[in-house]
Amino acid sequence: MLPTITRRSYRPFYMPSLFDDDFFPALSSNTTSMPAVNIKEDDKRYTLELAVPGIDKKDLKIDINEDVLTISCETKNESEENKDGYKRKEFSYSSFCRSFQIPDNVNQDKIEANYKDGILSVGLPKMEEDKNKITRQVKIS
Repeated sequence: MLPTITRRSYRPFYMPSLFDDDFFPALSSNTTSMPAVNIKEDDKRYTLELAVPGIDKKDLKIDINEDVLTISCETKNESEENKDGYKRKEFSYSSFCRSFQIPDNVNQDKIEANYKDGILSVGLPKMEEDKNKITRQVKIS
């Protein structure tokens, strides 16, 4: 009996793609993340707390359009290094955008924000209810 000959296909030279896990795993995994958000409520206000460490206050943007509050950020970094005849230039870009429906009982004119120690805090004050409402009984005729 003669041995069976199988034809195999070989690639003489394999160059991994930049997006292969073997070559550069950071590009193939999800490196973009949304900041964590805590939402608190008490009698007078709602408070949104976003964890955005390492982000400069000037890169944060808060917009209100109709009844939607949008918090976004966009950062770009570039660095260039010349050393021992080699030149290295790197750049990075990151962004996020979170939107929240504003409840009807929020006074949109008094929304305020504060940024401290990597935490963005957005206060949404509730409208004051009229506590001097007149209660009365209506006679039926």
